[in-house]
Amino acid sequence: MEMSLNGTHMGTRETSAHQKALRINVDGAWYGTFAEIGAGQEVARWFFQVGGAAGTVAKTMSAYDMAVSDAIYGPADRYVSRGRLCAMLDHEFNLLVERLDARMGGQRQFFTFADTVATRSYSRREDGKGWVGVRFQHAPRAQPSEILMHVRLLDNQPVRQQEALGLIGVNLLHGAFQLSPDPKELIRSLLDELSWQRVEVDMIQFSGPAFQGVDNRLMALQLVEQDLTEAAMFTADGQPAQWSEILHKKPVLILRGSFHPITTATLDVLRRGREQFGGEPDLNGQAPVVLMELTLRHLVTGDAINHQDFINRVDTLAALGQNVLISNFRRFHRLSAYLARYTDQPLGIAVGATKLKEILDPAFYNADEGGRLGGLGQLFRNGSRLYVYPSLNFDTGEVLTAENYPASPDLVHLYAHLRQSGCIRSIARFDPELLSVRSRDVLDKIAAGDPAWERLVAPEIIGLIKERKLFGWKAQGEQE
Repeated sequence: MEMSLNGTHMGTRETSAHQKALRINVDGAWYGTFAEIGAGQEVARWFFQVGGAAGTVAKTMSAYDMAVSDAIYGPADRYVSRGRLCAMLDHEFNLLVERLDARMGGQRQFFTFADTVATRSYSRREDGKGWVGVRFQHAPRAQPSEILMHVRLLDNQPVRQQEALGLIGVNLLHGAFQLSPDPKELIRSLLDELSWQRVEVDMIQFSGPAFQGVDNRLMALQLVEQDLTEAAMFTADGQPAQWSEILHKKPVLILRGSFHPITTATLDVLRRGREQFGGEPDLNGQAPVVLMELTLRHLVTGDAINHQDFINRVDTLAALGQNVLISNFRRFHRLSAYLARYTDQPLGIAVGATKLKEILDPAFYNADEGGRLGGLGQLFRNGSRLYVYPSLNFDTGEVLTAENYPASPDLVHLYAHLRQSGCIRSIARFDPELLSVRSRDVLDKIAAGDPAWERLVAPEIIGLIKERKLFGWKAQGEQE
């Protein structure tokens, strides 16, 4: 079998940092700048180490001193931030083109790689975190494209965090240069020679001509689906967001569901939960950030996730102006613990009363997390609480509430404590007529052409469902 210069079989994808860096150096197509702040120059080091870097590296730099960094890139409120990363990419890429385009712009594709990172140190014992990005031309003198991402470095030792940053930086560059036509494969390649125990990528954004047609909402889903993170978020306008940008020092209200489609009943749970949570004294008048959570298990059809169905659902949420959280959290307490990394303010979770059985079931918790008591401790940390909307028992016609929930004998005292301490709160105001509305019934009516479905969803999404023929809707005359 024919071999390449770096020793891999022709037609196979390089997976080691050594192979990838050497491939880029030997190829001779890309030429650019490395600007790294906060963890050494671990990415640039790979290109010098494998040999042939003169064909790739125009400049490397690391402006550690804040005054020096401000003089080059402009002042910043936060040095480990998306704003600082973009300033670095802007400055270095523009400078590269200004200085070198006339001489080699017709033959080379310019790029700038940048990162700004805080790793563990003697004075900082937290996980490492930072922003990493590349701006590059996919063809000589093409308008630049860009990939930005936020990473968490999870190793306990600073040198291991630096090593991980070097690896993911090489993976990003190789992905940008070799895998741009297939962003899904590019995302998969980011953890080559790494694992989710060492690195988390919780935000990624693609832009520019190399990524025409790429939907960043699907890329957020890919991060979760491919285990690069447990959760990812994007705003109502479809822009990927990093947690601290949205949640820092903000109270948060979560509503999880399938939203297939989102019904008037679901919207009432959200409305009433937000009214009650927003009026709590410990919020001090702050309006909570609202997140609509879709878990992977809500998206599986058969044995796989239907990506178009996912887009259909989030399009309806976008029409309602809602931010979307995608997660692989089955357990509520893991969601609460995850969000506690990014805000120290209260968390409210709006749920139907039938969810109480699941939340209080000891089988829902792992022994290594302290069982049910340990899990509930995580769930209700930092002033978090459940807002419980009544649920209708369709078999008996009875209405289940937080007040009349039938706690088992071993739970009676614990449940009473959770109620008295305010961890579990009743949604006091609700519309009894909405208790019988279920998503699956609405879906059946849509598919059957029964116009009654229009009264069961928000007015803002009726036109979207018809225009896009979502959820099985068919125009008059198309019904079977």
